[in-house]
Amino acid sequence: QVQLVESGGGLVQAGGSLRLSCAASGRTFSSYAMGWFRQAPGKEREFVAAIKWSGDSTYYADSVKGRFTISRDNAKNTVYLQMNSLKPEDMAVYYCAADFSWSISTWNSPARMDYWGKGTLVTVSS
Repeated sequence: QVQLVESGGGLVQAGGSLRLSCAASGRTFSSYAMGWFRQAPGKEREFVAAIKWSGDSTYYADSVKGRFTISRDNAKNTVYLQMNSLKPEDMAVYYCAADFSWSISTWNSPARMDYWGKGTLVTVSS
């Protein structure tokens, strides 16, 4: 089992920045690819970014490329999402996820994730 706890959400003005953190506990964190999804009210959960277990490969949704950066610190069992130039359409509950697979098709399918956190709310005011 892997337990995931997100933090860092909050209220920010459009154009501002936030950094989300996801602390993992349980089984070997460094064996899992980690990522972030988000879900806005009335919408389906969508992929945001993912990072390979080794940290040397990342994958982003087109909507956040160039604005968001995912990183991980395996010594701290933590994955981060640095969000810059935030837009009102980025407002959502952000969820951390873990999966043993580094398949892009897997990470494009929220239902296939092995583990989830409970989410942290990001609100962007215009």
